[in-house]
Amino acid sequence: MAGGGKKILCLSFSDINRDARVLRQLEVLAELGEVTTVGFGDRPAAATEHLEIDADLPSLPQTPAGVALLALRRFDRVELAAPAVRAARSVIGDRRFDVVVANEARAMALAYEVAHGAPVVADMHEWAPEERSHIRSWRLLVKPFMTHQCRRYLPKMAAVTTVNDSIGELYREQLGVDTHTVRNAGPFRDLAPSEVPDEGIRLVHSGGAVPGRNIEALIEAVRGLDETYSLDLYLVPGRDNGRYLDQLRGLIGGDERIRLHPPVAPDELVGTLNRYDVGVFSHPPLTPNHRLMLPNKIFDFVQARLAVVFNSAPETDRLITGHELGVVAGDSSAEAMRDTLAALDVDQVRAFKRNADTAAKVLNFGEDSAVLRTMVGDQLPH
Repeated sequence: MAGGGKKILCLSFSDINRDARVLRQLEVLAELGEVTTVGFGDRPAAATEHLEIDADLPSLPQTPAGVALLALRRFDRVELAAPAVRAARSVIGDRRFDVVVANEARAMALAYEVAHGAPVVADMHEWAPEERSHIRSWRLLVKPFMTHQCRRYLPKMAAVTTVNDSIGELYREQLGVDTHTVRNAGPFRDLAPSEVPDEGIRLVHSGGAVPGRNIEALIEAVRGLDETYSLDLYLVPGRDNGRYLDQLRGLIGGDERIRLHPPVAPDELVGTLNRYDVGVFSHPPLTPNHRLMLPNKIFDFVQARLAVVFNSAPETDRLITGHELGVVAGDSSAEAMRDTLAALDVDQVRAFKRNADTAAKVLNFGEDSAVLRTMVGDQLPH
C-alpha cells in the first residue's frame, strides 16, 4: 500500500481534472499515501477518495453578508464563510489526516482547521494578495482579505510552495515567508519535433477562455498576417456559460485560418500540440502575477517540441533566451505579436523546434516532483 496507509488530504477549489498543476501534485501525493481530494468535478485518477463540492459555489465570500463583512474588514468572520468552503468543511466531516495540502490562499484557513494539528503544506501557486488586482472590486474587497489570510496562516504552514523564484521572493520580502519552487512543468514526453511545412507556419495556443487572457490580441495578430500563417485555439470554457467564447467566435468571423477547438484532456494536450509549429502567448502585465508569469503552457509547448513566441516577462524571457526556444515580442499588443511573427521564417522555426527537443529533457516535472516529494514526505509520520 502506498505510503504504508498514511492519509493525505488535498484541498483545491478547482475542477481538479482540468487543473494540470494539482493533477501533477496528486501523482506525487499518491506515492506517499492514500489521498482524499476535495474539489469540483469527478474523482481524479490518483485519488483514493474524492469529496465533490458543487462547482457553482463560489470559493470566496461573495454572498451579500460576506461582501458586507469584507467591506468592514471583519476577516475573522469570513475566513470559513465562502459557500464552497462551507460545503468542503461539511463533506470532510470528522475525518483525520496525517498531512493536509492546501491549494491557494483561499484554502488555507479550512486546511488549518480540518488538519486538527497535523502539518499543512500550502501550495500558493502564485502571488495571492494580487491575484486579480486589476479588477476594482477584487482590489478593494478581496486583496485585503487575501493579505490577511497570508499574514495569519502562512506562518502556521509546515512548508510553502509557489511557481517560480520571482514570486517566492515576493513572499519572502513582503510577508517574511520562505518558499520552495515547484514550477508548472509537465512530465517529460518522448516526442520528436513535427515537420514544418515549407508553405506556412502553424501557430497554436491553449488555455482558459477567460476575459483578460488577451486571446483577442492573438486573433487580431494573425488576421494581420498573410495566408501562410494559421492559428488553432484549444480553449477550456470559463464559468460564464460560454459568453467569452462567443465573443472570440465573433472576432474570428469567417477567417478560415483561425480555428477554435474544444479543450483536450491534460494528458492528451502535449500530443495534440505536437502537430503544430509555434506556441503563442501574450498577456498584458496587469498584476504582479502577470508580470512574473511562468505559466504551464511554456512547458507544454517545450514538451510538444514547438518554437515559442511570448510577450516579454522576466521568467519566460530567461527560459526562451537561455534555451533559444523562440522570440520575445516587445509588448503584449496585437501589433507586437503580428510583427514578431511576420519576421519569423520556416528555417528559424525548425531550429527553435530542435532546441525545444533538447530543452525538453530538463524543462520537465522531474526536478519539481523531487522537491514536492521530499517536502511532503518530511511532514508524514515515520
